[in-house]
Order: sequence, then structure tokens, then C-alpha cells
Amino acid sequence: MATLQETRFIERLQFFNGQRLFAADLQGLEAFNREMRWLHNQSLHQPGVGNGFAVVGNKGDREVVIMPGYALDDLGREIVLPQTHIEPLPPVADDNGKSAVFYLTVSYPDDAELAEVERRTGICVGSGAVRLQEAPIFCWVQLLRDENDAPQLKGELGNDVTLGRKIVLARAEVLNCQLHSALSVAPRRNARPAKQPYIACGSVKVSSKDWTLENPQFVMASEARSLKLTTAKLSTIIKTDDAGFVNIPCYMTNIEGNRIKLGTEKSSFLIDGLISVSDLQPNKFAVEVRLSVLTVSASDSDQLDINLLEIEDPPPKRVNLFSDWKLVWIGVEG
Repeated sequence: MATLQETRFIERLQFFNGQRLFAADLQGLEAFNREMRWLHNQSLHQPGVGNGFAVVGNKGDREVVIMPGYALDDLGREIVLPQTHIEPLPPVADDNGKSAVFYLTVSYPDDAELAEVERRTGICVGSGAVRLQEAPIFCWVQLLRDENDAPQLKGELGNDVTLGRKIVLARAEVLNCQLHSALSVAPRRNARPAKQPYIACGSVKVSSKDWTLENPQFVMASEARSLKLTTAKLSTIIKTDDAGFVNIPCYMTNIEGNRIKLGTEKSSFLIDGLISVSDLQPNKFAVEVRLSVLTVSASDSDQLDINLLEIEDPPPKRVNLFSDWKLVWIGVEG
């Protein structure tokens, strides 16, 4: 199904009395009405559950019960479950000793994935299917743990979930082939846009691993060399995939942490900076912090090694100046 941007022309089928009709004529008429409906859904709704699709599963269960429901994917296609469905859990023992985390998803089936209900024999030709049983496709998508041991969506299936090609119905933790805890419906999304803004937030630790330090410059010092002012720029890309924004939200940021740092017995540091954001996207944004570091020192030997974001106290011991800093962000999608 083509999106509105990809549509080059639309054909309206016409008929007249005495016309000889072929299967392609009737299928073209059905396809026109179907794709116009999909375009309507795609334009006025978002991927998610429209009605029903309740999922029941408790700790210790080896299968979940899915109630009838209606959902839309990112192409506007209707996903319909007309009757209760029982879906077994994936046969997984654990995830490196911990419970494996899965999303239960549902997606639109292609014609080749549907069972035939009726076949007919044509006149002087072979037979063919004339009715297919509408039934959605259920899939368990595993969330793989990252270096911080946090479950994350990855791979092609993860992209389908992020795009809305696969609709999330519930989150499950599986241990020894059974539910380790009750199902969570927190990741579900409603196909009907919320009347109030959609808000999500997160935090990212400031560290030399993920942040780039640029242009450290010594600015000035007092005659007694007891005060030294240094400036620099910290920058990074903040990922917001987990928020599930569809449009570009309004991002607001703040840095939390102690601005006053004690160095050696004879020195201390006052650190602060202005924050700006750019390159705004639904799944990320760039952040830049222009730092000002004031060193109060009674000795010339107390120097700030701003390239490493650390001070020596005394060598070879090193102290991370930003060890307790984190960037907190909030996104508001209208």
C-alpha cells in the first residue's frame, strides 16, 4: 500500500452494460476502496490498538489469552481478531540467568498467510480461492539487553515495532518457559490520538565515554594566580527511541549534579554551563553544554586537566569532575 507521498495517480474503475468483467476488474475495485480506507486511517490515526485486544496472563502461566480486538498499523491497515486466541509463550529458559523480556505483537497478514475458506472451479480454467479467513499474525519480539543490562529493541523485528508495523499488545518476562511476573500493558499505544499532549522523559549520565569534549581554553587568571577561568564545550546525541514519539516533540533539558567540586586541600572548582539543543528528531536530538570552570587555588600546582574531565589529587590518583552529573530531558508531543 503506497503512502500519500508515494501516490502518483488514482484510477476510478467504470463499468457499462454488456461489459465483460475479469477478476482483475473486481479486484481492482476492491483494492481502490481498501487503499482509500487505509489512507484515511493513516492520515487521521496513529499505529496502535483501537479497541479490545486485551491480553490475560499471570505469573506461572505458559500461555496467554488474547481477546477479540481491532488495531491499525503504520500503513493504516486494519488488524482484526474476531474471536479469542490462545498464544503459547516462547520456549525460552532464561537470558543469561535473568528473565527474558518479550513484547507480544500483532501484525497485518498478507494474503499468502491466510487460510483458504472456499475454492471454486472456473469455466474451462483451473480452480482458485475465493474466500480467505481473516486472522492476524502474532509474534513474540525479544528485547536484548545492552551493556547496561537494560532490555532494548534491536534488529529487524525491533524496527518493525518502532515503526508501528507490529503493534505491541503486552510486555512479558519469561523464565523457565513460563511467565516470571504478570503481563504489563504499559508499552501499548492507542490508535486514537490522545486529546492531551503525549509526554515522555529520561536521563543520561554525563561521562567521557559518550560525551565529546571540544575546545578547552584557558581564559584568564588573577594576578595572584589564585583564580583561573577555563571554558569548553560538551556535546552528545541523546537517543529517545523508547519514548515512541511519532512527530518531533518539544524537548526541554536540564543538568542535575553538584556544581562545586573539592580538589586538593588547597583548591576547589565551580562548574556550570549553558545548554542548547539542535537537530531535533522524533527519536533523538543533539545537546551541547558550554562549560565555564572557575578554579580557586592557593598553589600553581593545582591544575585542572579539563581534557580528561578530571583532576589529579595528587598524581596518579584521578577524580572525575562530572561523576554525579546527569542530563534530564522531557519531550512534549502535541
